[in-house]
Amino acid sequence: MASSSSSSSSSPPPPPPRRSVFDAAYIRAEFAAAGISPHFIPLIWKYVLQNPRCGDLDAVPSLPAAAYALLRQKFQPTTSTLTTAAESKDRTTTKLLIRLKNGESVEAVIMRYDTRLGKYDGKPRPGGVRSTLCVSSQVGCKMGCRFCATGTMGFKSNLSSGEIVEQLVHASRYSQIRNVVFMGMGEPLNNYTALVEAIQVLIGSPFQLSPKRITVSTVGIIHSINKFNNDLPNINLAVSLHAPDQDIRCHIMPAARAFPLVKLMNALQSYQNESKQTIFIEYIMLDGVNDQEQHAHQLGKLLEMFKAVVNLIPFNPIGSSNNFKTSSEHNVKKFQKILRGIYNIRTTIRQQMGQDIAGACGQLVVSLPDERSAGGATLLSDIEDIRI
Repeated sequence: MASSSSSSSSSPPPPPPRRSVFDAAYIRAEFAAAGISPHFIPLIWKYVLQNPRCGDLDAVPSLPAAAYALLRQKFQPTTSTLTTAAESKDRTTTKLLIRLKNGESVEAVIMRYDTRLGKYDGKPRPGGVRSTLCVSSQVGCKMGCRFCATGTMGFKSNLSSGEIVEQLVHASRYSQIRNVVFMGMGEPLNNYTALVEAIQVLIGSPFQLSPKRITVSTVGIIHSINKFNNDLPNINLAVSLHAPDQDIRCHIMPAARAFPLVKLMNALQSYQNESKQTIFIEYIMLDGVNDQEQHAHQLGKLLEMFKAVVNLIPFNPIGSSNNFKTSSEHNVKKFQKILRGIYNIRTTIRQQMGQDIAGACGQLVVSLPDERSAGGATLLSDIEDIRI
């Protein structure tokens, strides 16, 4: 009796949670173990991309019977859910709040640009409006940059490669995405394996994004920069430099202590020598901190030997507790003039989009209670238009 009671009280363990079909390494491994050709996987991705609200995968056409059984048992179309989509008043920006399977949330931002505002060979480009998606790679961020809202969250978790790709799937319901920038929540190079896997999915079928239209932004994780070109050839690299010397960098970006500026610039020089790629330098303009003429000269000398584009970013207030102020328009334009005129460095000023929905640079954070600044934007040129 005792053994019968014991056996009846024990229940089988619950099945493991089903994974996203966009977790590429996992679905390829499962298909290989089941003897199913991996050539069917892009067909599944194409179906979900075209039917983002599908609840199951039974209607994916032309799969072998074993594939349907495996998909039912171990996979679901997406593991994240689009919770809300907030549109800016000028309709150039849509911010997506996406809930992950672990209960956390991330934000992704669709930015619409007008191709005709860019220049090609001195003339306006042909075409019309196109869309860029800014994606997140982590929930929160451990870098703790003092001017960035995401840093106020601290680090919570890494996204899987599938959760990164799913942001594009959700965004495709609102706009045809042409460019993807990893400039949302988190430090992409701190989630390196998932980042590489996700980008490899995005440049393959059915997404077919050009590597030249994908940009990864980093504060400067040196050991990952050293292998970036080998793992992600032709992908754009953007570096959040934000200061021309180590002391200022450490003041506004505490994580910079682990990545001394001299070593970072050496790593970037090696990367550029190997890849022949232009490096995009992101530089947030903070009043009285890093926006003076001497800082422009320091930055110019630091970048003299590089093929680089500098993007000056007006600071976006992120709440009443922040100590920084936005640089004056005069200081920003003077800074640009020095870099362009004296050091011959191509320098752009980022026009702000989505401030009224807290979708602008540095404003992505889940559940930050303070009010953000309001503002509008017009259709503008994007990263495609500042390529050299």
